[in-house]
Amino acid sequence: QVQLVESGGGSVQAGGSLRLSCTVSAPTTSMGWFRQVPGKEREGIAARSRGSDATVETYYADSVKGRFTISQDYAKNFLYLQMNSLKPEDTAMYYCAADYAYKYRSNWRLPDQYNYWGRGTQVTVSS
Repeated sequence: QVQLVESGGGSVQAGGSLRLSCTVSAPTTSMGWFRQVPGKEREGIAARSRGSDATVETYYADSVKGRFTISQDYAKNFLYLQMNSLKPEDTAMYYCAADYAYKYRSNWRLPDQYNYWGRGTQVTVSS
């Protein structure tokens, strides 16, 4: 059983930055960040998949491309999400997810493609 714990959420004004962290108990092939607001579906915003040759594919949702950066420390089993130029519409509960299967452009954003989830960390951006 893979366990994930997110941290780093908080309240920030529009234009500000936050860095989310996720510690994972075991290495996995794919890891991603999702977010969800009440009444809406969980949205994939960034993910990384590491192939058998150790090359990494990185994916971003259009809504965060150029503002958010996903990174990973394999030695320490940490996943990060650097969020810059935050907007009020970025307000959500942010979740870290992991899975042993490789993710492609066609499926990286689908929550049901990830078997392991953290409990989330709240991000609130005020205008």
